Amino acid sequence: MADMVLDQVTKRYPDGTLAVDKLSLNIADGEFVILVGPSGCGKSTTLNMIAGLEDITEGELRIGGKVVNDKSPRDRDIAMVFQSYALYPHMTVRENMGFSLKLAKTPKGVINQKVTEAAQSLGLTDLLDRKPANLSGGQQQRVAMGRAIVRDPSAFLMDEPLSNLDAKLRVQMRLEVSKLQKRLGTTMVYVTHDQTEALTLGDRVAVLRAGVLQQAAPPQELYERPVNLFVAGFIGSPSMNFMSGTLDSGGLRIPLGDMPVSGSLRQEVSAASREVIVGIRPENFQDPSLVSADVRPHGITFQATIDVLESLGAEKYVYFNMDLGKAKYVTELEELARDAGRADSGAASETVVARLDPATRISEGAEVQLWADARALHVFDPATGRNLSVAAPGAKASPADPGARRRGATSPSTGQPASGQTSSSTVS
Repeated sequence: MADMVLDQVTKRYPDGTLAVDKLSLNIADGEFVILVGPSGCGKSTTLNMIAGLEDITEGELRIGGKVVNDKSPRDRDIAMVFQSYALYPHMTVRENMGFSLKLAKTPKGVINQKVTEAAQSLGLTDLLDRKPANLSGGQQQRVAMGRAIVRDPSAFLMDEPLSNLDAKLRVQMRLEVSKLQKRLGTTMVYVTHDQTEALTLGDRVAVLRAGVLQQAAPPQELYERPVNLFVAGFIGSPSMNFMSGTLDSGGLRIPLGDMPVSGSLRQEVSAASREVIVGIRPENFQDPSLVSADVRPHGITFQATIDVLESLGAEKYVYFNMDLGKAKYVTELEELARDAGRADSGAASETVVARLDPATRISEGAEVQLWADARALHVFDPATGRNLSVAAPGAKASPADPGARRRGATSPSTGQPASGQTSSSTVS
């Protein structure tokens, strides 16, 4: 096993295209790190640079304390699992899994032992004599993982390995990958566009945008304390609702209503009012009749006409239109909309989604009251995207401690650009 250090790693192509820009990230020995972001953000390019499949233009990559910029892929002691299973169709499962060891002239007895052990750990023992054509998609993916495991590498790299599977099988394989990494304890870097995979699998998740690292933190920290508007909008499903607002000495004014401010936001209020973007997640709305009397004062009650109601059994989603102001014209929000396929939907940019308790009696087409938890609001600077509600002005982010999660502590947020340390609730 080995740790990895990406120090100001940059990838610039001959035509001048900048795919990855000064990426710095420390990955601890045995840590499971997820690289996530929209298409074209540089996550797969980063993985390929770690593997040695892409040259590093600038910066330094160290694996196990050794600089490997100029080392060939075979000399980095890394195994990679691709989106494509890349199995040899004429070989059996046993032969596919042991092929790399055979090329390395490993004794046959050792090959058989390693293949058998890997097959047992992946539930492939009864399939060793089958060929890929006789396997399901999930079984083929496990064979591809087994082929990597038998090499006993210092690190695993996985590039969207589950994207070709159907939804049910992806859930199953997600569990398999998680159990496998815990059992092996090997350093793993995993690329995905699916944030469910990102939030459920990784010790830490690194969010990239246009080749720049935005934030690297444990999944819950990304969800609760995103350092900027892009991370807030990318993490969470359904995504965060955004609307314009005004912050001044009198409080925070948004389309849902007005509220006083406290904590770090007070330091952001100058003599003149300032325009802000306010975000609230769907799960921070509720049917007022289901909110207890002691909690209700901490939120805002407002009127809305329900356009669509979706009942999913354990929860209900309601959609309603509201004048959200100019928030949709911010670059980060336009990029998030394009990635979600909503860029040309017009009215969708004015639609708010709320996730309610299934006990609600709210119905489609009705004009109703909804409650929003003011304590859960995020407030962003439209010019920089910085999350004003979790970062005191001028504060600098502390270096990430990749081992903190394993010691039971929460590592601080890091990213490029750094946005600051977390603080208390934003509104009273």
